[in-house]
Amino acid sequence: MALLVQKFGGTSVGSVERIQAVAERIGRCRDAGDSVVAVVSAMGHTTDELTGLAAAINTSPPQREMDMLLASGEQVSMALLAMALHQQGVTAVSMTGPQVGIVTESIHGRARILEIRTDRIRNQLNEGQVVVVAGFQGTSSGPGGIAEITTLGRGGSDTSAVALAAALEADVCEIYTDVPGVLSTDPRKVPDAQLMAEVSCDEMLELASLGASVLHPRAVEIARNYCVPLRVRSSWSDEPGTLLTSRCNRLIGQSGLELGSPVDGVEQMEGQAVLALSHIPDQPGIAARLFETLSTAGINVDLIIQATHEGSSNDITFTVAESDLEHARSVSQSVLDSLGGELAAEGGLTKLSISGAGIMGRPGIAAGLFNCLSQQKINLRLIATSEVKVSCVIDSASGRKALQAVQQAFDVADSQVRMNPELSCTDEPEVRGVALDRDQAQLTVRHVPNRPGTAASLCSSLAERGISLDAIVQSERQHSDGSRDISFILRKEDRSRADVALAPLLAQWPGAALEEGDAIARISAVGAGMPATPGTAGRMFRALADAGINIGLIATSEIRTSCVVPEQNGVAALQAVHAGFGLGGQEHHQAHGTASPLDND
Repeated sequence: MALLVQKFGGTSVGSVERIQAVAERIGRCRDAGDSVVAVVSAMGHTTDELTGLAAAINTSPPQREMDMLLASGEQVSMALLAMALHQQGVTAVSMTGPQVGIVTESIHGRARILEIRTDRIRNQLNEGQVVVVAGFQGTSSGPGGIAEITTLGRGGSDTSAVALAAALEADVCEIYTDVPGVLSTDPRKVPDAQLMAEVSCDEMLELASLGASVLHPRAVEIARNYCVPLRVRSSWSDEPGTLLTSRCNRLIGQSGLELGSPVDGVEQMEGQAVLALSHIPDQPGIAARLFETLSTAGINVDLIIQATHEGSSNDITFTVAESDLEHARSVSQSVLDSLGGELAAEGGLTKLSISGAGIMGRPGIAAGLFNCLSQQKINLRLIATSEVKVSCVIDSASGRKALQAVQQAFDVADSQVRMNPELSCTDEPEVRGVALDRDQAQLTVRHVPNRPGTAASLCSSLAERGISLDAIVQSERQHSDGSRDISFILRKEDRSRADVALAPLLAQWPGAALEEGDAIARISAVGAGMPATPGTAGRMFRALADAGINIGLIATSEIRTSCVVPEQNGVAALQAVHAGFGLGGQEHHQAHGTASPLDND
């Protein structure tokens, strides 16, 4: 007999008929001998309607009262589902978040879960009851120790379900929704997008950070951290959907179920080399040609950074194993001989990385890494960022000192450190999904000092204002005064606040200026098998080149390659890259409701 946590979204419980269908599905699980905890969202558009009522009464309602109001939506769903189960002869009991023991921070509107006291729910399960839980809500101790209703914020019912599954050590957490699972891209823009049978939580976090809305990142973070088997399924069929997997399995610590350190690992890869190509033509096909040639020569490239400069030239910088340095230098020079440009190469480097769930969604993490290295007077040669990993390339001579500083800064135990890790995921697909994100703005800070602490200062200034960066590219090209440029991508909604955040810092740097780039779209390919598959980046660049689309910026991480292209080319780029990796197929993904989007409009 399995213990199942099943979450049903607003569409799944949007009417009496649908609530009855959910009850029938749960009844079949009970007939099979399984124990069930059902977590429900508010019916249909109830939350929007309640929010509208509040706005009609008060344009700026107290957040506590909003929690009191919005929590009622899920309570309607839970009671009606419990009634429907009783009507079908299935014993059931409904519980609010506070009743089921979900304890949160004392923050209204976006509280994180500290613990789940499972005694009551376990007793009900032992008595053969189906426990129906109102998602999206919990309780905290307010002033004077008085219990207060709190809500978990966007995607809160998903978060409730996965957290309950972690605390109860459930056999699986099933998220029932109006789509068949997680698709390889947005089928509204690529009609032959395919259902993924399986995806890792790290891959899903990358996709979610790029705009995929089928699962909220907080729910995926919990599943990743506590190794919860998580399956996304359609409410309208018995198809298995998409299984999310995790290799991480931490224990729920005293700091809180959702409040543990987001950094759970440090990696150091020694024997690295950097090759920097500068003043090469800024036109479609250049990156494709370079990396296809390197792949054909059997050279595996790790990090890739491209920055666009004034005029009609680009710089491309990439890393390889130091043992491949001379071969890579020769191959790269052969490409430059026909293109023009300059080549510089350097060995004796080390890549230091921190890993964890939702790193870039927490503005202070990357800033903390850069700051701790700058305090040790360690200069950053390259920076690569993603939702699950931030990497820096530094001089090997500083490797031991840097590792110790990072371990101390993020409280990472020796057992969480991996030295010179071998490539894993060799049996995983190089690319599982492709995402389009059009909610980004690109900024460049010209003439930043080329010294330790520059990136830390930039990130810290933005982090203090709650601004997260989605990519950071530090240019290799130096100006005549020795300064460099740093480009970064952030959400459009944070654009105006970035000016205010950076103004005091730029005033300290002679000649520094903040420039806004052209309107952009970001295309990203995500796959756990990417590190073990030579030539992945080259294939992506070739797909874009064959479509006549120029790349303005490249930023890679271990399992993600992102390219910035002109905004008007976004959909065409998405279609080209999806087809380039052969992810399309027969159009069998249509579901009862809207399809699963992997872009952020």
